[in-house]
Amino acid sequence: MSSLWIHPLTLRGLSTLAMGRAFLRYRNPRRKASGRHQDEFYERTWREAAEELGGTSKRLNFEISEIEIDGFRTRVVHNVSEIDSPPTLAVLHDKPLTHRILREHGLCVPRHATFSAREMGQAVEFIRSTDGDCVVKPSGGTGGGRGVTTGIRKLSHLAFAAAHAAVYADQLLIEEQIEGENYRLLFLDGELLDSFVRRHPTVVGDGKSSVARLVELNNEKRLQSRAEVSQVLLTIDPDMRRTLAKQGLSLSAVPAGGRTVRVKTVINENSGADNETATPLLCQSIIADCARAVRTLGVRFAGIDLITRDPGVPLAESGGVILEVNGTPNLYYHYKKKDGAFPVAVHLLKHLAATAGRRHDGERDTLSRYHQEPSSV
Repeated sequence: MSSLWIHPLTLRGLSTLAMGRAFLRYRNPRRKASGRHQDEFYERTWREAAEELGGTSKRLNFEISEIEIDGFRTRVVHNVSEIDSPPTLAVLHDKPLTHRILREHGLCVPRHATFSAREMGQAVEFIRSTDGDCVVKPSGGTGGGRGVTTGIRKLSHLAFAAAHAAVYADQLLIEEQIEGENYRLLFLDGELLDSFVRRHPTVVGDGKSSVARLVELNNEKRLQSRAEVSQVLLTIDPDMRRTLAKQGLSLSAVPAGGRTVRVKTVINENSGADNETATPLLCQSIIADCARAVRTLGVRFAGIDLITRDPGVPLAESGGVILEVNGTPNLYYHYKKKDGAFPVAVHLLKHLAATAGRRHDGERDTLSRYHQEPSSV
């Protein structure tokens, strides 16, 4: 199938527009302020965790902290720790590779195809072979839902979504959009630490404000809370426009007073109150599948995102899938869940310190045996 259904100049114009919008978002003072609040959250979280374990945390710059606990020392950057190696993280950053490895080991992943903004034939074929909606996203190197657009049904949708995703990566991914709720499961060395269900970002109509104005008011509340409501601002992007269109709405629509409007299908920009603990809801089959996924990928600390209509039955039975395995999982929502905080940083630092202690004890034992054994010469 040829990808020449859209004129190259039109595609170039869409790409330029998407890049311009991304640059303006990056330079937006309100988003910079939100970023500073995120810095403050992580610095405070790591410092309080270190102090709880009898250690110290020293800020090296605006985002890097150095932690010391009983002779154990490590550094953290926001949600990034030293627990997993760069090659392991590189595998997880490559979404098609992660899908392939999981599928080869019998785990459920969404049907998908890779393509580029210049050669969209594979994506066109994929849409035409799929009955429902599709999702377009960068194939790797991003997080937080950046560049992701849902609700793709038409070739015109695909063009805008591809231009948006291409801001962040050359290779793009199109997936079937799975119906159900989104869950995050957090694993540390194969053990489930915490999990929560992630619900979509919403605004509530007041009968006089447009959706765009309601989004603006919501963002003002987020900024004023200094990351107590959400760690990021809502972004007006193709996913928001597609999500509204699926409800017969637009940014200029004025919802009735009290009406709750879903503004994004990509859940990364929701608020803390949109999430709540899900561990009691998860069947053992789902937990076992996710544990097998982290073992298969060789990742020690990971957040697994999955979608299912029913967390009480196996993924294969509900049509659910593992969407993504994150090697630098976001800590924020574990602390800001609707039903209370889970202290991830305390668990991770305690585990790292204990693991380092066992490793050093083993190294000392090896050296001791080496020096005690008689020479064979």
